[in-house]
Parts: sequence; C-alpha cells; structure tokens
Amino acid sequence: MNTFGRILTLTTFGESHGTAIGGVLDGFPAGILIDEEFVREQMRRRRPGQSVVTTARNEADEVQFLSGIFEGRSTGTPIAFVIQNTNNRSADYGNLREAYRPSHADYVYDNKYGVRDYRGGGRSSARETAVRVCAGALAMLALRSYGITVTAYTSQVGDIALDKDYKAYNLAAAEENIVRCPDASAAERMQKLILDVKRQGDTVGGVVTCVIKGAPVGLGEPLYDKLSARLAQAMLSINAAKGFEYGNGFAAAAGRGSQQNDIFCNKNGCITTLTNNSGGIQGGISNGEDIYFRVAFKPVATILMEQPTVNCSGEPTVIAARGRHDPCVVPRAVPIVEAMAALVILDFLRIEKGNMNVRR
Repeated sequence: MNTFGRILTLTTFGESHGTAIGGVLDGFPAGILIDEEFVREQMRRRRPGQSVVTTARNEADEVQFLSGIFEGRSTGTPIAFVIQNTNNRSADYGNLREAYRPSHADYVYDNKYGVRDYRGGGRSSARETAVRVCAGALAMLALRSYGITVTAYTSQVGDIALDKDYKAYNLAAAEENIVRCPDASAAERMQKLILDVKRQGDTVGGVVTCVIKGAPVGLGEPLYDKLSARLAQAMLSINAAKGFEYGNGFAAAAGRGSQQNDIFCNKNGCITTLTNNSGGIQGGISNGEDIYFRVAFKPVATILMEQPTVNCSGEPTVIAARGRHDPCVVPRAVPIVEAMAALVILDFLRIEKGNMNVRR
C-alpha cells in the first residue's frame, strides 16, 4: 500500500538506492502560495548528513516539482515531484545480499515477495520519508490558511527524558541544537549519549512529542476513521516507530475518571475545558484544544556490531553492517512526525469542507 489519505492522498515511489524517489500529492487545495524555501528548510531538517548524530550519507534532497503549481500557487491538480538519489553506495550492502539483519524488514520482505532489494533496504528504507516531508511541508503551508500549526520535538533519547508538560518549554528552541530538544541541558546529555552509542557501533531509541495548535472542533469520523486512529496509523507507518499515545495515554490507565475527566467550562462565550488530559481528541473527534501525542522509536536495527543471524537458506551466519546508518533516528524523525500529522489534519479539513478552495 503506497497511498495514504482519503481526500488528500499521497502516493510515494522509489527505493533507497534507486535513481530517485518521489510522490504525487492529490486533492491538495487550489490557490495555496507555495513557499519553496519553506519546503527546502523542511527537507534540510530531515536530510541525512546534517550533523554528527545522524548518518553520514550526504544527500542534497533537492525537490523538483513536475506539476500542480503555476506562478507560485497550487492549481488544485495533482502535485508530482521527484528527489534524486545522488550519494548511494550500494557496494556497502554486499554482505547483506544473503543474510537477514535481526529485527529488520529483510526476512519478511523476502518471505512475502520472494525478492528484496538488499541495497539499503530498498523500499523499507527510511529514505522514502523524504517524500513524506516534502508533501507534509506543502500541507503545513495550506494549514497556515486555517491558523493551524504543527510542532514536534525530541522529548526522550534512551533513558534521558523531559519531565515537564510541553507547555513548560519554548518549542522553537528545539531547533537550536542538533537533537531537536527544547531543553538545552537535556539536549546536551542526549547528544553525548548518542555519540557514545555511535562509537560502540550500536544504536539507541527515543520519543518524539508533537503538538497541533489551532485545529477546530469536529475533525475525525466515527467510528473507524477517528482522528486519533488516523494519527496513530500515520505515525506507526514511519520506520522504527513502535508506539503511539495521545493525551495522558497509557498513564491514564493508572488513574480514575474523577482525575482524568476534562471539565467543560464557558470562557468568554466559548466552550472549553479546564484541563486537556484527552489530548484535544474526544470520541475520536477534535474538541478545539491543543492536540498532542507521543511517538516511540526503537533503536535502529542496522548496527555495526557483529550479530548472529541466518542466511536465506536458514544457515547460521554472523553479520556486521557496513555503510552509513543513524545511531538514533529521533532527531531526523521530528520533521517526519510533523509532516504526517499535517497531512492527516489537512485531509480531515478537506473531508469537512469538501473540495473547495481555501479562503485566501
């Protein structure tokens, strides 16, 4: 399944070591001013080779738009775009031609399809997420018309976790360090941990927190297309994502209704809530409060340490990955989480408003 969305749909194509990757974004509203510098900035935030805590693969990730934009604005027709692969080193993956990396998609792809692209994982590679970030950047430009913002940040790396609510931080400060954490002291410790793990040839996981502000009441479709369910689907479709929770999430299981319920009140003629334990979503539908959620990412499966495994004939062997890999995906996952969240929100806005132009 290479297409995501209902009214606003993104179809992606390409492999990690192919000629190019790309996508077609259909259902995008007409008349949106396309700020290409903003798109480039979002791509830079995800691109490999951006810092010492990311993979050394050096891709420019320049986007070439092929259709759907005229004189700087969206036309309402499909927006097609490509991103060239310019720095792949396929020879680094020769030792993976026959062997399966533990906890990677190698075995299941081979078993399901009878063929797999072992060069960087092919279609299972996080290289595909560059396409999502481009599409998500366009979605964020459209969301500006509604006064909606999407901001994510690193809230945990390994056992180093922020201990305060997102409101306690200046989220813009997350872009002031390479791990994208709004707490400078925690960011320094996170960076040190990632570099220590990298020197060992190992990897480490973490958590990304995302906050959506300005979403109106009413986004989400009961019963099987809830906003929370679509966000979960979007986030869990990201490589290495292992968990999703919104609002108080799993912590709510230890509380009581009298402690968790968000009490309604009337503030300046508008119905709101005194607390936001629900994370801005009730009954699967947005309630007008901030939407916030967390996504847990596992340590990258491809490590530079020797590991026992089997080959495609089931024979025991030992592998140690070569090439360039992220010691921690979390810093680069931040813009991917934002992108997928923006696509979900804009899709639901399109469902609510139909195929009408955004008011300008």
